[in-house]
Amino acid sequence: MVTMETADNALKSFYLDAVKEALDYKINPFLAKIQKTSADVVGKDVKRLVRTTMNGGVGAGSETGALPTAESSDKVVLTSTLKNIYGTIEISDKAIRASASDEGAFVNLLNDEMQSLIKSAKTQFGRMLFGDGTGFLTTAWSIDTDGALVVDEYHLITPGMKIQVFVNGVEVEALRGRKVLSVDPEHYKVYLDGGSLEGVIEMGEEHKLYVYGAQGYELTGLAALFNSDTIYGLKKTENPALMPYIKKDGQQITDQKMQMMVDRIEERSGSKVNLIICSWGVRRALMQYYSEQSMPLPSIQLEDGTNALSFNGIPVVVDRFCPPNTMYFLNTDDFKLHQLCDWKWLEGEDGKVLKQVPGKPVYTATLVKYAELMCDRPNGQGVLEDLSEA
Repeated sequence: MVTMETADNALKSFYLDAVKEALDYKINPFLAKIQKTSADVVGKDVKRLVRTTMNGGVGAGSETGALPTAESSDKVVLTSTLKNIYGTIEISDKAIRASASDEGAFVNLLNDEMQSLIKSAKTQFGRMLFGDGTGFLTTAWSIDTDGALVVDEYHLITPGMKIQVFVNGVEVEALRGRKVLSVDPEHYKVYLDGGSLEGVIEMGEEHKLYVYGAQGYELTGLAALFNSDTIYGLKKTENPALMPYIKKDGQQITDQKMQMMVDRIEERSGSKVNLIICSWGVRRALMQYYSEQSMPLPSIQLEDGTNALSFNGIPVVVDRFCPPNTMYFLNTDDFKLHQLCDWKWLEGEDGKVLKQVPGKPVYTATLVKYAELMCDRPNGQGVLEDLSEA
């Protein structure tokens, strides 16, 4: 006989371990290679002390000369707030009672809910790794004749997410909480629920799209590392060690350009690139280049068993959330996912994770993780932009 207690225990034991495995190591190769740690977590913040120059007390001298003077290397404190990441499942009382006498049916019910939660969490967590921490998605300038928003980029937008839209910092109330129905990547169009947008809003100025309710609450991803003026509470212009290597190309990707990026990053920071991430179109362009040069297409097997392209032993992976015309050159050893704890269920005072929604015949359970992504050595990371795609 299935009871609420057995369902609660199943979520806290069997399903929680499955969630941790899926969300910590199977979202994408980037996150899988990043160390997860509770170090440097101070209250609600992450504070990490990092060196920005070498120690000055090492040098050569004569037999009778003065010894090198020990000088402390320059240091800065990187500071950021732990982000609150949630995932909620919902099960109706009717569904629970209908499967109460059939354990197999109840297991299928929980499996379906958990698989849906894991899929959504993997998508949103993966998107955050490439975002700027503000929840910003893209900019729209016009409405197509079929009522869709025409946007600059679509790679961060996924069907099912809810959005908010702002013009000059003021929210467009008519679009508040609208759900994305579909995305047309060929024509850069986004369709929202609630009917056509013609006559609902007036275009002409840039309309900035954000994830609903997420402004400033997401992980500090790669967009913040490469595109923002400040990072971890510090101005990049005042801290050269916080300046990643950025090069705009405008041409087809080649192995010479990739080697130049790897060399420049190591030359300026001592960091060794161990992962390259690119967009779908850039990967196709790279494959086309190898074909045109009659060069073999090297591959490498990743730890999760998937195959990736290889550049001198460095995995080259594609990610759906990587910006178009872009190739990142990263040393994942410089990144840490600082967390207060791993994924856990929110528990009530009675220790239960399944709770009835007040006034509704529905039970919910919520996963939570308090974490922040931080890079110890931003100048050891690089990006090649404006590449031609195939």
